[in-house]
Amino acid sequence: MDEQVEVLGKAFVDHYYSLFDNDRRSLSSLYQPISMMTFEGQKFEGSAKISCKLNDLPFDQCKHLISTVDSQPSVFPGGIVVFVSGSLCLAGEEHSLRFSQMFHLVPTLEGSYFVQNDIFRLNYG
Repeated sequence: MDEQVEVLGKAFVDHYYSLFDNDRRSLSSLYQPISMMTFEGQKFEGSAKISCKLNDLPFDQCKHLISTVDSQPSVFPGGIVVFVSGSLCLAGEEHSLRFSQMFHLVPTLEGSYFVQNDIFRLNYG
């Protein structure tokens, strides 16, 4: 079970950041009306508000470099908690920004997952 959780967590992280870096508007498909996100202390609820926040970020191009992915089964049946650390490289910027992000993934009736909870923070040195 733990190995499957690790594999699913890593696959989700690869998919999420690939969408974020290449087709950010598609991220809305990973959230649902009951999803919640905290982004640098700002709270958003629902896929529409979360998508609006992500698409209104003040940069067009970026690349995420993932350092660590830790996954655990959650108390929600079939759920997975994923914690990510890494660097965010913005186009035209010399230095990358360190970040941490946590996702709580919940299974759907269709057999996939959606992001129930998402917490993002920049890590200032």
